[in-house]
Order: sequence, then structure tokens, then C-alpha cells
Amino acid sequence: EIKNIDDYNPNHGFDYDIIVIGGGSGGLSASKEAQKLGFRVAVLDFVKPSPQGSTWGLGGTCVNVGCIPKKLMHHAALLGEHAHHATEFGWKNDGNIVHDWETLKDNVQDHIKGLNFGYKVQLRDEGVTYINKLGKFIGPNQLEVVDKKGRTDVISAARFIIAVGGRPVLPDCPGGEHAITSDDLFMLKKSPGKTCVIGAGYVALECAGFITNLKQGDVTVLVRSKPLRGFDRDIVDKVVDTMKSQGTNLIIGVTPTNIEKITNGDKDQFKVTYSNGESDIFDTVLCATGRKADTDKLNLESLGIEMNNKNGKIIATNEQTNVPHIYAIGDVVDNTPELTPVAIMAGKLLAKRLSSNLNKDNVTTTINAHDYMNYNTIATTVFTPLELGTVGLTEEQAIEKYGEENIEVYLSHFTPLEHTLLHLDENNCIAKIIVTKADNNVIGMHIASPNAGEIIQGYSVAMRKGLNYNDLQNTVGIHPTVTEELVTLTITKSSGKDANKSGC
Repeated sequence: EIKNIDDYNPNHGFDYDIIVIGGGSGGLSASKEAQKLGFRVAVLDFVKPSPQGSTWGLGGTCVNVGCIPKKLMHHAALLGEHAHHATEFGWKNDGNIVHDWETLKDNVQDHIKGLNFGYKVQLRDEGVTYINKLGKFIGPNQLEVVDKKGRTDVISAARFIIAVGGRPVLPDCPGGEHAITSDDLFMLKKSPGKTCVIGAGYVALECAGFITNLKQGDVTVLVRSKPLRGFDRDIVDKVVDTMKSQGTNLIIGVTPTNIEKITNGDKDQFKVTYSNGESDIFDTVLCATGRKADTDKLNLESLGIEMNNKNGKIIATNEQTNVPHIYAIGDVVDNTPELTPVAIMAGKLLAKRLSSNLNKDNVTTTINAHDYMNYNTIATTVFTPLELGTVGLTEEQAIEKYGEENIEVYLSHFTPLEHTLLHLDENNCIAKIIVTKADNNVIGMHIASPNAGEIIQGYSVAMRKGLNYNDLQNTVGIHPTVTEELVTLTITKSSGKDANKSGC
């Protein structure tokens, strides 16, 4: 048991008990939970336009320019692929399947606007004050806030939760200002057309994948070193192979050195010169090389809050900064996963811990270990054309932690039943489990397949409870499904046997 983490006084005399700075997934989660638990809460949210002028409503990155529009466009691309292959299953078409970008963009944006409105209604109904203003600290308990017309005010609170997330960066090369980012892509009025994607993380490959499969134009990805760094390499290889087979051009080992705007009549194009001396002309240049925490204007240095100066992120322990009444959650926290569900859970748990001071007798209560955010064994999915699902350690991480001689890797290269009629590359999917040799405990599970996200979620619950390889082997699979691969793996890497599966 751990004691409370600050000296909160319910009779503080400030405007609010808690001000949450940032109205994204984490900020909304923390604010609503705190209000339910008896705090007076305000949410401060103001979207600064991207360098290209894009802006959006309440809800943060995930809802407006991240997970939601990305997944919808990924699904649109999958529908196109399904339509293309439907003839193999007896469907007749004239082969002229055409996608309309404007229709998709409008429908996605209409859905997002509905979510924006819904969040405002939720805050109102739950008694959270929504303040559409940009804030900065002018004292330990005071914020100066300014609205879109430049009018200023000062508000105060006993505690603050910083949940401002991050924003994408532009290319660091001449002409970098001509690029767009994921802050702009989902609102483009016209199809991106022939596109150069700079970067090799999950945002870059997800966007490259759906632009390719929506048939909007040829897509070239500039990869500085390796695609999807930090993910299991066997799994990544399958993802990349699929993208290449579908027409995405990945150039490994290059970066842009110059982006030149070329105007032909009423059409702007961009000549991108690569570090290997080659170049090409594109309709759109999309930069997805990373994000920087949106902390520059908060004036945190005036309070002495410890920061990582390289990425602008806040250094925190159990979401608490070195200034005890100021907390941080989500992507703005250094060395934590940049995932929406992580921010939501961290915000909810933090609010519960902070409420431990709200007892009537003002007696310090205790907080149990399960009230803290556990950043280990968190599942995630990359929504590339062939989806990647992962939880736990990669093979590379397991070797570093336990030693290669102390782990066993089970794997299978397989073909989902749905793919067997499509004349695709054989065994284009992969399932992989990593265990410790001493006790057969599962320390990593990975899969590249259709619906990988839906598959890996359930296994993450099992892993958090302590999953053993024997548990999987003693589980009867559902046939014929992709997920049964993970309960039927018997071939190990160390055996040298062929892991390519044949038969059903």
C-alpha cells in the first residue's frame, strides 16, 4: 500500500479542484472520472491550426486526425481489395471499381463532427466545465487563458493534469513547409494522388497502405533505416512484403534533402530529392517521421517541471511530475506508449487515486498497487493492409532481457482460409509466440493477419493474468479461424524445421 501523493486541501479556495489541460482521450477520461468522484473540474482545450491550416473540434488526436479516420480509411481500402477479389468467390463485376475520395472524406468528417458534439454533451451532462481556450501557467496554481479572439482571463486550481498530447513534425530539409502531416491528410478536399510518404513508423505505413489500396495514386515511402522499428522483425517482414506486393514502393536508407514546389497551371506538384541523389515528382508529400509533445507554450519551465528537452515530453513517476500538484497523462509523458487506450486508462486511474483525499474526516487513506497504471503487457495493432497485432516482448527484446539460450520461439507461416482462393503469395501471414524455457511462460505474442487487432486483444488479457504455453496447447481452437494458429503452434525456430504450414 502506498500513501497519497500530494497534500491536497479540499478547502483550497481556487476556482477548481482540478483543471485538465487538453481535451483528448486522456484528458476527457480523467476529467469525467474526477467529476464523478466529487471534484470540481474544468477541461481546457484549444486546437492550434496545423502549419497547413487544418483544425478540428473537441476530442484530441485519436478522434479527429488519428485512430478514427485512419481506421475508417483503412477499412475503405480493405473493402476495395475485397471487391477486387470478389470474382474469385463467384461475384460478377465489369472490373471498373472506382473510389471517390471526396465521398469518403465527407462521410468520415461528418462522423467525427458527431463525436465532437457528443463529447461536449457528455461534459455538460456530467458537470465538467469545458473551456475552449489556450492556457499557460503564470503561477503554481494559475493559468492565463486566451480565446480565439485574443481575449484573456485567469483561472486557478488546486491540481492540474496536463494531457496535451503531441503534434507531428515537418521534414527538416529545404522546402519542408510544403509537406502535410496526418493533421491534414484526412481533411484533404482532393485525392492525395501520387504521394511521397516520409517515415517508416506505424502512421507512415498505415497511411501509405490505405492510399495505395484506395487507388489514389502511386505511393513511395522513404525509409531512413528500418520499417516499424521496435516491432518484431519477423512480423514486420510479412507486413512489408504485403505492402510491396500491393504496389507500395519502399525505398530503404534514404531521406528527403529538398522539396521543391512546381506549379503547372492551376496544379501544384512537388519535386522531392532523396539523399541518394535520385528524385521524383509527387502530388502530395506526407511527413510521418514522429511527433513532438505540445508543451512549448505551457510555460512549464517557470514552475521547474522536469522535461525531456529532446522531445518536449514531461518526466513523471506514476503520472506525477516533480511539482507534486501537477500531473501528466498520455502521449505527453516521457517513456510511455503513445496509445489512446493507455491515456484513457491512465487518466481514469489517476482520478481515482486523487480522490483518496476526499473523505469527510480528512484522514489520509491508502492506495493499492492496482490503482496505478501498468504500462507493461499492453497490446496494440498496426492497421497496415496486412494488420499487425502484438503484445509483450518482441523476439529481439526477449533475447536482450533473458538471453537467446533462455527463450523459445514458436512460429507458423500460414494462409488464412479466406485467402486460399485469391492467388496471393502462399503463407503470407505469420503467428509467433515467445516463451521462457525455464517455465514455458508466454512473454510475447505476435501475429500478422487479417483482423489482427481483434485477435490480439483477448490474448493480452490472458498474458496479464499469467499465460503459459501449456494453457494455449490445452485450448481447443475454433476452426477454421486465424486465431486458432496461436493455440496450435508447435514448431520452434531452434528446431530448424520448416514453419510453413500446409493443409487446413
